[in-house]
Order: sequence, then structure tokens, then C-alpha cells
Amino acid sequence: MSIRAAQAEDDVFVLSLVDRFTGFPLPAGRTREEIGRGIRADLEKHLRARPATSHFFVIEHEGATAGFIHLQRAEDFFSDAWHCHISDLAIAPGHEGNGLASCLLAHAETFAREHECSRLTLSVFPGNERARALYERHGFGIDLLRMGKPI
Repeated sequence: MSIRAAQAEDDVFVLSLVDRFTGFPLPAGRTREEIGRGIRADLEKHLRARPATSHFFVIEHEGATAGFIHLQRAEDFFSDAWHCHISDLAIAPGHEGNGLASCLLAHAETFAREHECSRLTLSVFPGNERARALYERHGFGIDLLRMGKPI
């Protein structure tokens, strides 16, 4: 296993994993198509612009690119301190269950420390039970609960 900074040649791979973000029960009023379009558009924007606060890393396993993590540094709304947000994390089909997501989370924590971030945050849909369990095993807990209702 190795983790490296993503290069432009990895963009197609990153975008190929958009469907991984909707393979679980979604909140009322959200469709797979809507979420997929939104995630794809956000990823494309960050991959195209490569802002200084946006960082993509890929993980390779058994000679193949097997997953990615997208980290964003931002000022914390409450404290004005820097925090690091895990914007996206996905493992390619066929590579799950090998500890790759855990390796990417550990990489995110190291990155956050090295970049003087006071917090490491992420967002996860309530129906994504597998990801929620992973994040909880790695010490994440509810920090801010966003609620919504379809109108």
C-alpha cells in the first residue's frame, strides 16, 4: 500500500468513483442522480482549479490505484483556527475490506497535524452505515448535526 499526491492523470479515476457516494439509503427528498451530479461537479471544480486549500491523494494497492481522499483546509467557523475537512473518500470496488480507508484516514490525520489544523472533520449521510462505523472506530463523533426537510 502506498499513498501519494494525486496527479492530473488520476482525475478520471477519481471521477469514476462518484457512484460510491450514493450506494446506501439516502435522506428523504434526495436522489442518487442529484447527489451524484453535485459530487461530480464539486470534484471536477477542485480537480480543474486545484486551489491551494484543496488536496487530493490516491492510495495504491497491489499495483492498482484503489481509492482516493480529498482534503480541504479552511478556517473553522467557530474558532477561526485552521481545520482540515475530509471532503471525499472512496475505495474502488474490489478493494474494500483491505484497510485502505483506514490508511487514508490516518493519512488525513497526519496531514492535518502537519498543516497545523486544530480539527479534522467530515460529513456522512446517516444511511451510510458502513462509513459511519469506520469513522466512529477512528474516533470521529457528531460535532454538528445538519438537519433538513424536503419542501
